[in-house]
Amino acid sequence: MRVSADAGENASMPIGVVLEIAGSSSQIALDLQRLNECSEDADPSVALAGQVGSQIKIRVGDSWLLASVRTQKKDARNKDGIIASIDFLGEGEQEKLTHRIHGFRRGVTRYPIPGALVYPATSADLRQIYASDGRSSVQIGTVFPTEDIRAGLYIDSMLGKHFALLGSTGTGKSTAAALILHRICDAAPNGHILMIDPHGEYAHAFKGNGMLLDVSNLQMPYWLMNFEEHCEILLTATGNDRQVDADILAKCLLQARAKNRLAEGMGKITVDSPIPYLLSDLTNILQTEMGKLEKATSTAPYQRIRSKIDELKADPRYQFLFSGMLVGDTMAEFIAKIFRMPTEGKPISIIDVSGVPSDVTSTVVAVLSRLVFDFAVWGREERTRPILLVCEEAHRYVPNEKNADGSSVGRILSRIAKEGRKYGISLGLITQRPSDLAEGVLSQCGTIISMRLNNDRDQSFVKAAMPEGARGFLDSIPALRNRECIICGEGVSIPIRVSFDDLDEMRRPASEDPSFTELWRANGNGDEEAVFRTVSRWRAQGR
Repeated sequence: MRVSADAGENASMPIGVVLEIAGSSSQIALDLQRLNECSEDADPSVALAGQVGSQIKIRVGDSWLLASVRTQKKDARNKDGIIASIDFLGEGEQEKLTHRIHGFRRGVTRYPIPGALVYPATSADLRQIYASDGRSSVQIGTVFPTEDIRAGLYIDSMLGKHFALLGSTGTGKSTAAALILHRICDAAPNGHILMIDPHGEYAHAFKGNGMLLDVSNLQMPYWLMNFEEHCEILLTATGNDRQVDADILAKCLLQARAKNRLAEGMGKITVDSPIPYLLSDLTNILQTEMGKLEKATSTAPYQRIRSKIDELKADPRYQFLFSGMLVGDTMAEFIAKIFRMPTEGKPISIIDVSGVPSDVTSTVVAVLSRLVFDFAVWGREERTRPILLVCEEAHRYVPNEKNADGSSVGRILSRIAKEGRKYGISLGLITQRPSDLAEGVLSQCGTIISMRLNNDRDQSFVKAAMPEGARGFLDSIPALRNRECIICGEGVSIPIRVSFDDLDEMRRPASEDPSFTELWRANGNGDEEAVFRTVSRWRAQGR
């Protein structure tokens, strides 16, 4: 005859037995009546015991093994039984008096045998498991299903091996990104963070502790571009003609760079050397080279490059890049400005590329990303400080093979993903379409923070990138509420489901969806003036 457990005793009484052990995943049998008794327990962790996504523990000698429940199905041979698949997360010692877990660590050294008893994990157990192990961490929310256990991210482990923040539109992804970056800035006020913001959302969130750069004040010198980036902007031909144009541009660009006094003192320079040159010098050299041609040779390649340069110089949209004011050697000042060296209380620079003409946006992002990489490579002797590069809408810049357009930004970000950590560069990718990301790049991210993903392809893509022990958590990705996420990988001790903290209004990005009903119900007074103001900004191509 069964004795019913009182609330509080539930944690000390078994809820099932181990049926089968198989490496990382195994099967257990759960008692339905015991699960019903646990469901009324005051401890929320015990109340969820045995449910999909919950944690259970199994005793092995003097240790406890912690596992996550992945699936449940009815036991065909026992009407009160449930068969569940579990994933082992790690193990810890058993406290002699309280029988709780302590000294928790990832991985399993000794597996249980079939017939071993299964117990619910309590909030006290989870507090021990999720407690920081002394490494530097930032707290971002509360561990589900508890109400008071804080969820922390280990900064060094997360940034040292890159991270990705994923989530469908409307799940609170931008606010989550702002929250994580604010917590990192608060913990490391002398950090160096560079964020590419394609929609101009984050300027509002980082007014107090960030440097905000857009087309009005970025002033990125055109001569910082390497040869490949020059080709993307200046060459318009396709096919065989493009190679002819590229050869001519390489020859003339090298001559233009060599005219600078800096080049004279350096001896040998290449077409990629970031040495200032005058656009007028480049067009004059093109003209001179064209004059040397024999009659039979076509002048069309020279004309194409010249007319493109003249077009860019005359177009006010490109002033942030091709202004005549940007000829001086401002490379050190520009890098110090965008990398926040010195920090001056503003460790993050938000680069708003929403005002950059769409045909050069990816090249501008490529230049900024390459500057991060090259600065780290050439600064190895200096023991320079690490830099975090955060890329919003990352699928635009590092697309998968199907959508690849061969642009330089995809190559440099892929290179940072593969080699960046050797040089002290951390990459943070934020995207709503992980399946459109280059597969190799997501697999390089040691920490994955996944909010709700509605698309099947995205879900399966993320599952493939996650470590084996986190698969049970991943099944709950479609069922996550807004501002909830699953975190797994290097940044956490074990995979966790987290409810994000609220962020102050002042620190949130300007990414709120407009309310159609409210705005359409409102009186239309002032609409006409708003149209005139919008049109004047539109014509001036200014914000």
